[in-house]
Amino acid sequence: MSALHLPDTPSLSFVASKRPDAQDACKRLQDRYGDVPITEADVVVALGGDGMMLEALHAVMDSGIPVYGINYGSVGFLMNDPTDVDLISHLRKSEKTSIHPLRATGTDINGSSFSALAINEVSLLRETRQTAKIQISVDGRVRLAELAADGVMVATPAGSTAYNASAHGPILPLASRTLALTPISAFRPRRWRGALLGHDSKVRFDVLDPEKRPVSAVADNQEFRDIICVDVEEVEDVRLHMLFDEGRALGERILIEQFQA
Repeated sequence: MSALHLPDTPSLSFVASKRPDAQDACKRLQDRYGDVPITEADVVVALGGDGMMLEALHAVMDSGIPVYGINYGSVGFLMNDPTDVDLISHLRKSEKTSIHPLRATGTDINGSSFSALAINEVSLLRETRQTAKIQISVDGRVRLAELAADGVMVATPAGSTAYNASAHGPILPLASRTLALTPISAFRPRRWRGALLGHDSKVRFDVLDPEKRPVSAVADNQEFRDIICVDVEEVEDVRLHMLFDEGRALGERILIEQFQA
């Protein structure tokens, strides 16, 4: 976490979800502060929910441009509260949190390859009523010969409070340098609850009997169907920056989330 340094007159780029209140707020802010293309911005301001924040982060991937989110969504865990106070003042006082995404690379049953980055998690999900059967390897060694489940995921600390938490996976402190390997409705082994892995671990999923039991891979909002294998690892040379109001940084929010009933 670090402070943000801005020029005297920062250039802002505004993006918003399709919700009417987000669109209205976006128009007011554009009229007040101007609006530049994302590639020319000092800060991207995203208005909406957590999905909008993820979209904005994907849009600035590899650029180093920070994103400040304003909540006009249903959850807004990654967003700041709406305010009528001067936006530039909020930006100057904001705290910067930097994270690394995951990269998923894989192959489908037709031999086509795919690659995608994920900020929250990479998940494998059954496509039909048939339970998915997946072999899990970590760092080149088979750790679980067969998982029968609705699916399985690898989640980052930033994403550990989202789908991962809903699947009863652990909430990870932001500075923990760990990843959560979490099953989704595991049938066999019934008592397996997943694993905590080092951030530099390399995870491989091999789909067993992919034609009878088809599985899709989802990296944030990108889906790849009928896969046979996926490799997942953290991308150390890509760093994304989120801005949070003073005293409300992401690490503190994750800590608070661990004490929620």
